[in-house]
Amino acid sequence: MSVPEGSPLDVVPPELTDPFATQSEDVDHGVSDRTPAHVTPDARQGGDSSSLPPAFVFAVGRIEPRFPSLAVENEVAQAIGRSDGEGLTDRQALQSVLSDRSNRYLVRQLAWVLTIEGLEAYLLVPRDPGDFDLLIEAVRADPGPTDTDVVIGSRGSLAPPEAANGLVVPYLLYEQIFSFDQGELVNAIPRPESLSPESFEPAARELYTRLVQLADNSGATDEHRALNFLAVRYPAIYARATEELGRNSSLAAVRVLPSRLSGVRNIVDAVFTFRDRGTDVETSYFARVDVTELFPFLVTRLAPYIERS
Repeated sequence: MSVPEGSPLDVVPPELTDPFATQSEDVDHGVSDRTPAHVTPDARQGGDSSSLPPAFVFAVGRIEPRFPSLAVENEVAQAIGRSDGEGLTDRQALQSVLSDRSNRYLVRQLAWVLTIEGLEAYLLVPRDPGDFDLLIEAVRADPGPTDTDVVIGSRGSLAPPEAANGLVVPYLLYEQIFSFDQGELVNAIPRPESLSPESFEPAARELYTRLVQLADNSGATDEHRALNFLAVRYPAIYARATEELGRNSSLAAVRVLPSRLSGVRNIVDAVFTFRDRGTDVETSYFARVDVTELFPFLVTRLAPYIERS
């Protein structure tokens, strides 16, 4: 297989670097979208070659492009220099260059890191080579402190040091990426009529922060996957938190327990406990989530929770 005429010189035939690479052709430019050469077959399978079940991930963090080597950094700099970047910030210029279809080879060469609470957690690789566009969309021209990326996929093996300039973290083979600003999330939540926007927005933001910033939340355990799912996909918990605030109750604890309904399916109960600030009386509610497969889903809507002895 020869390199298509006019392609970047670093586009290597997939069979020379990765016998498992998907060789789908880009009809616009003749450039093959392919899995990066440093991704091993074991990593793409979501783990090692044993019979272990796949390790599903539902992670909330920030996606950052990194330069895996000095050569890639200089190639990106040259591409920015050739583009019309007058008046653009460095971030805007990078976003503009990566969005240009003719620079798709740069997107494949970059190391895409998911950071959680400021710590590098995963090196992102698309399950389908056609999904590099999801990474490009996560590069914001004007990033803000509350920008959030959600990545759903399967955890693979550890990346080799050369994959991301010495960073050694697990691969995350993603199936879906979606991004939002925390303000957008809060604005999309139905506000109880009894609460003013001034009361509702801080309560909703506080609950979101407490859900996604639990200690060591890498989105890889059943507990964390359930909580992250509820935080970004189930607005009823925010409505409940703000209603409790109107009753002078605040969120006191969040627990995730194995459900009594678990059997063939892996189901957990997320329990939210609110404490009255005046009387210290606690009231709990729970939502039941199925985390058996890649995509968690709601089983039981938020309802009062009664402790069983």
